[in-house]
Amino acid sequence: MSQCSNRVWDLFCRVIDNFGDVGVSWRLARDLAARGQSVRLWIDDAAPLRWMAPGGWPAGIAVHDWREAEVEGPELEAGDVVIETFGCELPPAFVSRMAARQSAPLWLNLEYLSAEAYVERSHGLSSPQFSGPGRGLDKRFFYPGFSLRTGGLLREPGLLEAQAGVDAKAWLAAQGLQRQPGERIVSLFAYPNPRLGDLLDAMADQPTLLLVCPGAVQAELLQRERPATLRLHALPFLSQPEFDALLWAADLNLVRGEDSFVRAQWAGKPMVWQIYRQDDGAHGPKLDAFLDLYLQGAPAELAGPTRQLWRRWNELEAGPLQLPAAAPAAAQALEWRAQLLLQPDLCSQLLGLAAKSG
Repeated sequence: MSQCSNRVWDLFCRVIDNFGDVGVSWRLARDLAARGQSVRLWIDDAAPLRWMAPGGWPAGIAVHDWREAEVEGPELEAGDVVIETFGCELPPAFVSRMAARQSAPLWLNLEYLSAEAYVERSHGLSSPQFSGPGRGLDKRFFYPGFSLRTGGLLREPGLLEAQAGVDAKAWLAAQGLQRQPGERIVSLFAYPNPRLGDLLDAMADQPTLLLVCPGAVQAELLQRERPATLRLHALPFLSQPEFDALLWAADLNLVRGEDSFVRAQWAGKPMVWQIYRQDDGAHGPKLDAFLDLYLQGAPAELAGPTRQLWRRWNELEAGPLQLPAAAPAAAQALEWRAQLLLQPDLCSQLLGLAAKSG
């Protein structure tokens, strides 16, 4: 990968809902800044950063209100690299600043994560701008993904070493918790789901400590009757490093959306993904495409029940929920992580592109 000297990166994010967009953007901003880059994060709602980054902005990151980018004028030159996350449309005034640069910035559209085949076909495609304030500029599509023909996944240097250095027992103690003999620890970060009661039933087979992230699901669980074998702990909002520690401390992680899904894969623990539901049903093929990759080569006695559980948790098929056998699921999670480690991480690939862009 080419070395990239310090560049100014303009990273644009619109918070749609559920914190996934801002979660990915903030993690990317942190990774870029930690690798010596200067990042300006333009965001329309910075409120989630109060708990994602309780210690303030790390060196190298400046957070700007989106509306500042909508102002006409030459006061602030566009950066060397401009990233619009998840198809958020840049303010025309800022695009004018990009076009006014002596050298055109590298303009990237960072897309949503998917394992579907179109990702490899579309990654890197350019979109020349023939009209509007960006006329003459060239925008490129950048797709995260799970193969060498994609943009990879966010994985900051030293992540696995950091995981190895964490004392899960101490982390639990800091939350006021202690694993009881024979107890399974499950983390739950979910969208509202009518299968929630079925999940509780599935966990009733052995003592379980369920650690639930804030939101509607946590509120619902606090009101529900629970199996006698289940201990419930309602977590506060966690910073991104603390959320990683949660995933590392658990034996099984139920995650949702994109950012937490990627972090669960790096945790190397058994997981269940709740995909963001789309009205046109596009989430179904997306989930199946990932399962096809994830379970490739897995023993049938693991692959079948895992696919069934993920699809049922996502209401793509009916039937009871049954958690996977712990040992083979753990082995599969580690095997998958080992495969992912063979591809360059997303930030390194972005830096390589920036270095080539001059």
